[in-house]
Amino acid sequence: MCRPLSTGWVNNMLSITFAPMFDWIFLGVLGVAVVSLAGLGVWRRARGTYWRLGAAALLLGAMTNPVLVEQERILNADVVAIVVDESTSQRIGDRGAKTEQAVQDLTDRLGRLRGVDARVVRAGARAENSKDPVDGTHLFDAVQRSLANVPRNRIGATFLITDGQVHDAPSQGEAAPVSGPVHILLTGERNEKDRQLLVRNAPRFGLVGKAVDIEILVRDHNASGGSTRMTIVQHGQPDRIVTVPVGQSHSITLDIDHAGANILQLQVAPMAGEITQKNNRTIVQVNGVRERLRVLLVSGQPHPGERVWRNFLKADPSVDLVHFTILRPPEKQDATPVRELSLIAFPIRELFDVKINDFDLIIFDRYRRRGVLPGLYLENIVRYVEEGGALLTAAGPAFATQSSLSQTALGDILPGAPTGKVIERGLRPKVTHSGNRHPVTADLFSAGDAVPRWGRWFRQVEATRSRGHTLMEGVDGKPLLILDRVGEGRVAQLLSDHIWLWARGFEDGGPHSEILRRLAHWLMKEPDLEEEDLRAVAEGHNLTIVRSSIEDTYPPVQVTLPSGIQKTVTLTKGVRGRARATIPADEMGIYRLDDGTRTAVTAFGSPSPKELSDMRTSDKPLAPVAAASGGGMHWLTDGLPNLRRVSTDRNHSGSGWMGVVANRDYRVASVRQTPLLPDLLILVLSLGALVWAWRRESS
Repeated sequence: MCRPLSTGWVNNMLSITFAPMFDWIFLGVLGVAVVSLAGLGVWRRARGTYWRLGAAALLLGAMTNPVLVEQERILNADVVAIVVDESTSQRIGDRGAKTEQAVQDLTDRLGRLRGVDARVVRAGARAENSKDPVDGTHLFDAVQRSLANVPRNRIGATFLITDGQVHDAPSQGEAAPVSGPVHILLTGERNEKDRQLLVRNAPRFGLVGKAVDIEILVRDHNASGGSTRMTIVQHGQPDRIVTVPVGQSHSITLDIDHAGANILQLQVAPMAGEITQKNNRTIVQVNGVRERLRVLLVSGQPHPGERVWRNFLKADPSVDLVHFTILRPPEKQDATPVRELSLIAFPIRELFDVKINDFDLIIFDRYRRRGVLPGLYLENIVRYVEEGGALLTAAGPAFATQSSLSQTALGDILPGAPTGKVIERGLRPKVTHSGNRHPVTADLFSAGDAVPRWGRWFRQVEATRSRGHTLMEGVDGKPLLILDRVGEGRVAQLLSDHIWLWARGFEDGGPHSEILRRLAHWLMKEPDLEEEDLRAVAEGHNLTIVRSSIEDTYPPVQVTLPSGIQKTVTLTKGVRGRARATIPADEMGIYRLDDGTRTAVTAFGSPSPKELSDMRTSDKPLAPVAAASGGGMHWLTDGLPNLRRVSTDRNHSGSGWMGVVANRDYRVASVRQTPLLPDLLILVLSLGALVWAWRRESS
């Protein structure tokens, strides 16, 4: 064991060095010549040979210029890192209190050691400026960053105060990522019990109207098996309680009842003596998608806009389009023999009675009453809409006549009634105040443009709106596009048949494809196009609440956390009919939102995060690191071990003690050089030896 050293301790070191006047090769040749001549003189027994050899040796020694070097060294302190685990699992029981007490005691003891610079590194928790989620406990990355500017030969030791569940630790056989001994101080208790709920297999997508299977596993650590109760929570459905086996995979079903996120929260009952219930629950999110969207398009007569509808619907690979154009109405009579007609019969009963519920959307394009559809089938369409279907009508001139669909049973669900007038002059469609807030027509043109730079239309059927919302208007503020909800279904009215002018690029055209796409998807209840919507979106470690509305009022939102705690959140009004607020998401699970008129749920966190995979204190993950570095593994429940200063070639840990290496690294403060053979002294001695040799020869 070496002597303790303190920072700034000065050590004077003496050494001899040479600063030759000539190259060492030249001096070597000269030395060989001197020795050879001296040997010849000795062999011939010449007088004064030894004195001449002494004089030559003094001159050669002077040429090598020996210097006494005195260095003043200042010893550097050994850096010791105290790494504090602040992950979620460290908040269990009294682990946090034990950790802080150990940090305080360890800092005090290291402060009493001479020549030690202790640094506390806190890791494992999310950084305040970080937006990325933390998956697992990462301590060694933080250690390497904090010691990046410290030379390896100055690191005395690293102390990890943790529960042992570290996910960036090197495995067996790998070198420790830091220099010096790594000592582990475990904060929990031995043989802790914990129950964990895992999602073994869950699909990311499911078909709307179908059910998907989810495989789960309940695992008990340091406990017996058996079975336990599990609560299944799904938004919009009553909670279910089922019995599941422990230690065996079990399958449950999730009904995909709507498009978008379908969220399921699973929670198992706690067991006796369990250290925490944080990993007793998990979440499953399955995105609902429609298998194929079936659209029925009925064109009352051929016209230029018919191809626009057909091309738009056929361009979407997820749409199955059934299109009929009425070319020969029943009242048309001519002499053409029936056997020569190539027209097929309109399958009225099959479409509007037998299979009407198979369609997601029905479109009437410039349709007029001609006796093709009896009133009974039009009433079927009304029931179809009220039970959740969708209807879109694109009006032509006939809508203002007695042949209008408004004169049928559909008039009860259409939000606009014709006045009997058809306006045929240039008009430029405008987005209304409600349209600027509705997802179907919002953001269709730049906010910097007061008037959209769209091409003109030349026909509009004048109508009065009885309900719903007018998103676009034409001449004199008359409604051009009206949307409404009827029962469980939706209805849209386009009071012009000239949208095809935009498709042809007339006067630079307009956003016809975007309007039709949004309109069709709103009618088919696409979640992202809901005008009255409440949702929460995970952004890093925060939850952003977004409320969309046609109205200008946004009531406060009541947020229920996964733990059951409720908080009221006030929204900040934004643009385009949206208001938002951001709250920290400190809990994993399902968050419920309610503003009095709308409700929503959202899931936060990974279904199986590493941090919650095993929350027991364990020495296994870090045992290879401690062994490879020469450090020790200690439980704080047994007390904080003693500290010792050790040299690099001694053991770094033992029973009841931990070692801090004394590296004896230093920096040179000053250097003083003193010649060992002064020039005058060498000259006097050399001349004296030569004179004495001359006298010996002369005698």
